[in-house]
Amino acid sequence: MQPRFPDSPLRRILILGPSGSGKSTLGKRIGKILGIPTVHLDMYYWNPNWVETPKDEWPSKVKELIASETWVMDGNYTSTLQMRADVADTIIFLDMTRRLSYFRVVARYLRNRGKTRPDVTEGCPEKIDLDFIKWIWNYPLTRKPAILKFLVKLESSKNVYVLHNQGEIEEFLNALRIRYGRNGRI
Repeated sequence: MQPRFPDSPLRRILILGPSGSGKSTLGKRIGKILGIPTVHLDMYYWNPNWVETPKDEWPSKVKELIASETWVMDGNYTSTLQMRADVADTIIFLDMTRRLSYFRVVARYLRNRGKTRPDVTEGCPEKIDLDFIKWIWNYPLTRKPAILKFLVKLESSKNVYVLHNQGEIEEFLNALRIRYGRNGRI
């Protein structure tokens, strides 16, 4: 099924989903197609050595990031989800399986072992620990239901897309290229 896009250009796109679902990769690909900046929230949330931004500072950082006229923003961070969704015109939820998430997280770890990924703050070398493994395992039980419920409430006012596998992602990107890409931009 081809995704239906609005007549107006997509300007602020929010991508959600479990770790390893492909949020950052999809964000970069959409940004390239639309010619708009990609914002990886992990770059702004994490300080060197995987130190979290203090809870009282995080909303201010996000407020600055969402003030831009155009962006593709990837990351969960439910404490600021409502703030980001309020200004987004499009929300994409990557509803991937645990198996795929684990596979991608392990592959990412092997590719970046001892290095910092380009979508995370410098000084945060790639790692996998028990808390991270548990977070991925629990995501479908603890996070996913709340996000899907949240998205249902937004369907009448936002462009909401739920993508379940790589085939649907590629179909979405191809339709996006045709509708808004350099040769098909409105």
